[in-house]
Order: sequence, then structure tokens, then C-alpha cells
Amino acid sequence: MAIQFFHNDETIRGDAMIILSLGKNLLLKGPTGAGKTRLAEDMSRALDQPIHSINCSVDVDIESLLGFKTIEYMEGRQEITFIDGPVIRAMKEGAILYIDEINMARPEVLPILNAALDYRRTITNPLTGDVITAEQGFRVIAAINVGYVGTMPMNEALLNRFNVIELGYVSKEALAEILKTQSIQKDESIIDEIAQFHSDLVTMTEQGQISQEASSVRSLIDLADLSTKMPISRACYRAIIDKLDSEQEKKAILNAAELQFGMG
Repeated sequence: MAIQFFHNDETIRGDAMIILSLGKNLLLKGPTGAGKTRLAEDMSRALDQPIHSINCSVDVDIESLLGFKTIEYMEGRQEITFIDGPVIRAMKEGAILYIDEINMARPEVLPILNAALDYRRTITNPLTGDVITAEQGFRVIAAINVGYVGTMPMNEALLNRFNVIELGYVSKEALAEILKTQSIQKDESIIDEIAQFHSDLVTMTEQGQISQEASSVRSLIDLADLSTKMPISRACYRAIIDKLDSEQEKKAILNAAELQFGMG
């Protein structure tokens, strides 16, 4: 069964649907694990459109976006063919293009998308010379983690091509509901404890004591799942603490876990 996006701010999903239904581009801003990718997948299902994804990094180049040339054998002869990348596939199919962590890409790579993101809905492929015009229904969703390590401010020309929704941390009540529907943990007392633990982690994140990754919903779902098969103290290490490099962060989270779960 497909997992739907859930957040205590009930306007988020509806506003995302309005923006996309009007054929506009959507930029999702929020901390790691706030549900940005899940919202994009939910929109794909709601609009009944396929989704093609790009996960940006400093290694993303034009070929990662548009595709690449390769040699194929046809009727005993070598032929140079072009394999479409996610941007061109989404445009040709009238599908959703999801660009995750768009502000981690090198600034010189992204301007190739400008014409595809505005009213022209076209792109000139510098690798082939072809001009591609997007089919009806082509939509773009991008996501960013503001202030995350390795990110850069978005170019103003690129930012102006999006409508923006900011996703904050989910509330304790919302997280409890997420765990009930998306985790295999069914013990409501444990779910409530984890939800309270998440509130403590969010507070520490906002105070700068720990990183966003440590307080992500994704990690809390892992914690809930693992706690069905091992003591919650060990699950906390496997799902959260052992992922971190900073001894200071580990100690802060361990202190919060000891207070919430009584672990030592």
C-alpha cells in the first residue's frame, strides 16, 4: 500500500496540489526527514502522473540531467544513440520531474533548466542540438534543505521560477500518527515515547545542539521498526546515534534517550 504524506499543517498538501494543478513549479523547503520526497511522491499518485527524480550533488552534470550518448549495435552496425536523462524523459512524457536537494548542485549546471521551468517549457539539448518542448502535464517539484552542509544559496533567476512551500518539523501528535501508519511498531505506549523523544530532538536541533539528520522523521520510523525486534536502547544506537560523527551530538542524544527511555 502506498504511503501518503502526513503533516500537522493541513494546508501543505492542498496548496501543493493547487500549485501543480495550475501548471506551476513547486519548491519544498524544510529539514531532513520533514517529508519533502514523500509529498512529491504523493502528488505523483494524486495527479496520476509518473515521476522522474534527480538527486543533486556536486557531481551532477549536464549528462546526469539530460542524458548521454552511447554506442548500440543495430543490424550488425554500430550506431550512436542518445539515452534520455530524467529531465528529457519527464518533458517527453508530460510527467513530474523531482529535483531533490537542488541547492547542492553546482550553480553552473542548473541554468540549462531555465527555459524548461518558465512559460517556454522547452530545452535545447547541447549534447544533440535537439529542441525539446514539454508535453502537456509536465511539472517540476524541487526540494532544498536550507543551511545544510554542502548547500548553496539558490540563484535568484532559478528561485523566481518556483512557488515555495516551507515544511517545518512535524508536531509530536503528527509524528505519532505517522508512526502508527508507517511503522511496524504497534505498541502505542512505545509510539508515544518515541514521539516525545522526537520533540526533544527537535528542540535540540533548533538550539543548534544536534544536526537536522538526527531529528529526521525517517530516523524515528527506523527507531520504531527496530524497537519491535531489539531493546529500544540498542535500536536508538542503530537508528540514530551510531550514524553521527560528533561525540558531542552523540552525548546530547544519549542524554535525551536516557531521560525518555530510561536507557543506560
